[in-house]
Amino acid sequence: MTIRRPSQETTRQIELIVSPADARLRLDQFLVKRLEKFSRSRLQQLIRSGFVRLNGRSCRPGQLVRAGERIQLDEPAPEKTEARPEPIPLDILFEDDDLLVINKPAGLTVHPGAGQREHTLVNALLHHCAALSVIGGKERPGIVHRLDKETSGCLVVAKNDEAHRGLSRQFASRTVEKIYLALVSGRLRNTAGIIEEKIGRHPVHRHRMRVSASRGRAARTEYRVLQSSARGSFVECRLHSGRTHQVRVHFHHLGHPVLGDKLYAPRLARNFSRQMLHAWKLGFHHPCSGEWKSFEAPWPEDFAAAIKLTMESDHL
Repeated sequence: MTIRRPSQETTRQIELIVSPADARLRLDQFLVKRLEKFSRSRLQQLIRSGFVRLNGRSCRPGQLVRAGERIQLDEPAPEKTEARPEPIPLDILFEDDDLLVINKPAGLTVHPGAGQREHTLVNALLHHCAALSVIGGKERPGIVHRLDKETSGCLVVAKNDEAHRGLSRQFASRTVEKIYLALVSGRLRNTAGIIEEKIGRHPVHRHRMRVSASRGRAARTEYRVLQSSARGSFVECRLHSGRTHQVRVHFHHLGHPVLGDKLYAPRLARNFSRQMLHAWKLGFHHPCSGEWKSFEAPWPEDFAAAIKLTMESDHL
């Protein structure tokens, strides 16, 4: 059944024909390959919202395309953000005309969503920046990647679409350096290792993730223990993928959950104000100049205190 065109105003219509070389790709993968200005998540959103048609019909992001098929995309006009600027202080590690790198404090939600419309990083960015990229949609101006609300540390923000596309490509190709610090329960058997377990949505508790070999997406965490005691281990984690809750889920799977994590290990969270996870270092090629940039976020006071407590105290 042919669907009607979306009623929302569009800026232009894009038409593509699938070549033999691109046959058998997922529809969202094909569009990412051909339309670099859009992120994959944005294209998936447009497909689900009816802005993309395959041979004039509705389609799904995971649908496989065939040679000769015609794909039409009605590019929607930029949406005006519904978030309002708020004078929330920002700890800025770096800023230029294209991007800025923030040391996000624990407790600050990255963007508005269900249940929280104000007091987010986006509200702070709208107050600080004259312009932000719009690729992420009206709720997420400038947002290229996210950190959990209770995770502190480095986060990069795009001021324009060119910077956003360049950063998104690096995250997608896994060339961004992401090093986290975590305080986990107990003493790990190995002082270094690699966790390669797929991560997917929990089938019952939808706000949780879990290791899932059959339905998960590939995830890889490389770690080394910096310090340990019988009560906990202070661990450096290098992320080679960017799955939701990746460090939290991988160490929970090992039997060493992140201390303070009320979602995955509530019994071990009582002596901590939040999950002890810090996005310590972030490195990438500047999306406009090509220069390698590397940033480091100082440890928050609560994080340093938790390390001392866990390594030295007789009681958790």
